[in-house]
Amino acid sequence: MHVLKTPNITLFEQHTLVDLITTEKLGLPGKRGLGLYALDSETDQVLTFQAPQTILATGGAGKVYLYTTNPDTATGDGIAAAWRAGCRVQNMEFIQFHPTCLYHPHAKSFLISEAVRGEGGRLLLPDGTRFMPNHDPRLELAPRDVVARAIDFEMKKGGFDCVYLDISHQPLSFLQEHFPNIYARCLELGIDISKQPIPVVPAAHYTCGGVLADLQGRTDVQGLYAIGETACSGLHGANRLASNSLVECMVFAQATTNDIAQAHNGATATLPAWDDSRVIDADETVVISHNWDELRRFMWDYVGIVRTNKRLERAAHRIALLQDEIEEFYAHFQVTRDLLELRNLVLVADLIVRSAQARHESRGLHFSRDYPDLQPEAIATVLSPKQ
Repeated sequence: MHVLKTPNITLFEQHTLVDLITTEKLGLPGKRGLGLYALDSETDQVLTFQAPQTILATGGAGKVYLYTTNPDTATGDGIAAAWRAGCRVQNMEFIQFHPTCLYHPHAKSFLISEAVRGEGGRLLLPDGTRFMPNHDPRLELAPRDVVARAIDFEMKKGGFDCVYLDISHQPLSFLQEHFPNIYARCLELGIDISKQPIPVVPAAHYTCGGVLADLQGRTDVQGLYAIGETACSGLHGANRLASNSLVECMVFAQATTNDIAQAHNGATATLPAWDDSRVIDADETVVISHNWDELRRFMWDYVGIVRTNKRLERAAHRIALLQDEIEEFYAHFQVTRDLLELRNLVLVADLIVRSAQARHESRGLHFSRDYPDLQPEAIATVLSPKQ
């Protein structure tokens, strides 16, 4: 076990959140957080952590989609755990897609900066045709959601795996000076951006919704806080401005720690150890990898950049089947990191679909062909576990 200690801080590395512990789950009065269970990935043991206050800062849920700029750990763990603990979630339909992620089998989650388009990069179809003039007068400099929808439209219309971003008209020295990391990484993969276009696809980038939290990061469960991409603080609305994520992390982290410093520790309770006496080691882990792949693919196809009622219905049907299968697996086999993350992802997928179905308009990052118009009033989408 990697346990790093500094004054007043003990950092447990390679631990995965299993679930939150609350008074409600233990059959005690009130609605208060008491701690959590976490899986030590090195020993495969589930440990119990007792805490009067817990902060969820687990990031977003980009891995629910086939293409994402997010790291592998962005599996919506905090959002899912908070929901199971009784917290409301808000605006889960607003998923920001970055227009240009490098499309290559060996380049997972490599982002091609918007600055490439800012410096004159042109988006092309596989035959070299420039297509943004057909979608927006601002061309490649249109907002992220507009460019992402245009790329998605062209890919679906033509049956293409990707489109291309061409910056080869700029001198080599310019590219090496302005985009050294992009130039070097692409060259490693056999793509010389000074001579050839870059294959790109849109990719899930930021979860604007999340656990409903106030300006101090407080959730519906006393002693449980959510900050950063895990939370829906109201900072983003239906879309996200660049760098607002940094503001959300830094400002709300300070507000949350200030609130905790002034809080009175609540009543404690004896927490039960994790009970795995009635489960066995999984004999078919292929079920997990298959369901993971299926979930990410149909979320990309049905709940991606452009949505329809029919696509959302299809996704909801498949999610229900997966949830039953995964919960049965969870109930009978030892937990693993892969199983925990898949369980969380399918729950977050359900919340995204339900939120999208509840919004009968196109606003911000949610675009529906069945409801293309904007409603006169902006109303948040709030889901409650009690519904």
